Amino acid sequence: MRRRKTRTIYLGNVPIGSGHHISVQSMTKTDTRDAVATINQIKRLEQIGCEIVRVAVPDLEAADAIKVIKSHISIPLVADIHFNYRLALKAIENGADGLRINPGNIGSRAKVEKVVKAAAASNVPIRIGVNSGSIEKEFKGIIKGEGKKLAETTARAMVKSALKHIRILEGLKFHNIKVSLKATDVQTTLTAHTLLARERDYPFHIGITEAGTLLTGAVKSAVGIAMLLLKGYGDTIRVSLSAPPEREVVAAYTILRALGLREQGAEVISCPTCARSTIDVESIAEEVEQRLLGISLPISVAVMGCAVNGPGEASRADYGVAGGRGRGVIFRHGKVTRRNVDEASIIEALLSEIDELKGRR
Repeated sequence: MRRRKTRTIYLGNVPIGSGHHISVQSMTKTDTRDAVATINQIKRLEQIGCEIVRVAVPDLEAADAIKVIKSHISIPLVADIHFNYRLALKAIENGADGLRINPGNIGSRAKVEKVVKAAAASNVPIRIGVNSGSIEKEFKGIIKGEGKKLAETTARAMVKSALKHIRILEGLKFHNIKVSLKATDVQTTLTAHTLLARERDYPFHIGITEAGTLLTGAVKSAVGIAMLLLKGYGDTIRVSLSAPPEREVVAAYTILRALGLREQGAEVISCPTCARSTIDVESIAEEVEQRLLGISLPISVAVMGCAVNGPGEASRADYGVAGGRGRGVIFRHGKVTRRNVDEASIIEALLSEIDELKGRR
């Protein structure tokens, strides 16, 4: 993979661009006006490695809450603004590190100028976010056909919309820009990025919008995000799921790790089970995965159901357990370190082994 060359921008202290690692972000699902609930959710995201968080700002009360939220979190916060330019101004005033807006939907040029002037004064980047479902009427006429043709014409409309908004900011001498082009299907999203990459060198925030529930959304996002990353597109990512935001972060790191782009946290390897398995691999693997969310060092942990899928087959794992007839053995790099562990004690024995040698974040 060869990263597309982009300029660098900064969201707080997080650099974004091709010269830096691909950062992981999520979006809170609490009511932003409830500062306590929002802070608590962001802190949980911080604990599992989220690097940027976005909050919806539907009104001035939510914009005011940003000041309190910012004082209790340690990662950059992006304010998501639509229609009301005053919300963008208030968000900047209250310490937002970035804005997500569409200049075309916040009013007259004079209002856009006020937002851009405030963003420039505070060194706040603006993400221009274009979604396939919210393209301006002036560009919808070019969306025609079906199948591959529909994907291509939709992508062209998205890029025209993005360029319109980019030119508005460039006309105001503002270049602290990040762009997202998200569709609900993979091909449209990929085509849109290919087209815009020829036009500008601003960093891309990538993802598949409205991807779906935990399983289907994660699969669809993995396919789309992986295709974009393998083409060299993507400087920040979000996996958009109808699920808790912590799941989005785990999915994002799983994608990056599978592509060899980031190594952070625990990767749980588990066998699919069969008639040879005599321990509950699924529940053990799920609990181990959940318990290891707080580990930052890159490690792989295997949960295997029998001797066939035991230390030998999982020898590349840093740690692991292989079960059989209600008992198990703990191993490290293919070598057994603890034998005859009762099934009820397997998880604690495995985590104890990890704690001894790696420690917790």
